[in-house]
Amino acid sequence: MGGKIIGDDRLCITGIDSLDSAGTGFISFFADPRYKESLSKTNASAVMVREETDLFNGSQVVVPNPELAYVRVAGLFARPVPLFNGISDRASIHESSRVGNNVSVYPYVYIGDEAVIGDDVVLFAGVFIGDRVKIGNRTVVYPNVSVLDDCVIGNNVIIHAGTVIGSDGFGFSQDGTASVKIPQIGIVQIDDNVEIGANNSIDRAALGKTWIKNGVKTDNLVHVAHNVVIGEGTLVVAQAGISGSVNIGRQVIIGGQVGISDHVDIGDKAMIGSQSGIAKSVSSGQIVSGTPSMPHRLWLKTSGLIKKLPRFSERLRHLEKKLDELDKRLK
Repeated sequence: MGGKIIGDDRLCITGIDSLDSAGTGFISFFADPRYKESLSKTNASAVMVREETDLFNGSQVVVPNPELAYVRVAGLFARPVPLFNGISDRASIHESSRVGNNVSVYPYVYIGDEAVIGDDVVLFAGVFIGDRVKIGNRTVVYPNVSVLDDCVIGNNVIIHAGTVIGSDGFGFSQDGTASVKIPQIGIVQIDDNVEIGANNSIDRAALGKTWIKNGVKTDNLVHVAHNVVIGEGTLVVAQAGISGSVNIGRQVIIGGQVGISDHVDIGDKAMIGSQSGIAKSVSSGQIVSGTPSMPHRLWLKTSGLIKKLPRFSERLRHLEKKLDELDKRLK
């Protein structure tokens, strides 16, 4: 981790866990002062810290960023993705498709006409790969994912269970009282190093493409509508809903249960607080919260006043009554 060891540098570490759960032979990390008590009581044999501390008597690894160091150490102990040995004879693979080297295809996978599957890809049971879909190298697709016709998935992508990629966008034109479906003839393109959470729904474009760019990470239960573009390195937290033709910049953070109206722009490195409603564009670097959204500090002040409104209303009525009495006396 590029750290400095204080204490026994020959200590054998056999696992990693939280401060509260770690036992002998385990390493943990301390990055938040709120957990000082847990640090002083932990049974871990070693702890990764930002600076040496008297709160822990065991071995310490001093690193610039304990949380990032934890992520890297946890990777050493993480179980590898379980692989099926080769291609199951219970998978259905169209003869015109092309499947790369060293793939792992579980039973009950379907691969459609002229689909292209890269090297070292893992397709778990129940995965549906539509016609002419392209999937890059080292991508992992977990159970019951559907990637529908013509969509493109990059390299090193992880798609968690139950996600649907390439479902029709929600587009209708009114003919009197009837809603006439607008053909959704575009695709979804997911670039390299993207991770899609469980039970996401990413709609194909009406025309062109819905585009998830390099390094984007989405949580579970996220909806991305047709023709949305999400820029590099953006994070989208659970239950967020992004309406059609929204353009999201680079390294944006979108909190849980955020709703974004159609045809708005979210600038680079903007941050949107949880449960916010975005009805108009957000500038680069801006932090907004609330419904309708407003600058985050203003929202904090506003939300703090909400619970005081009944008392303010009562005081206002009392003052109005006093003013009426004073006005009558003056007259």
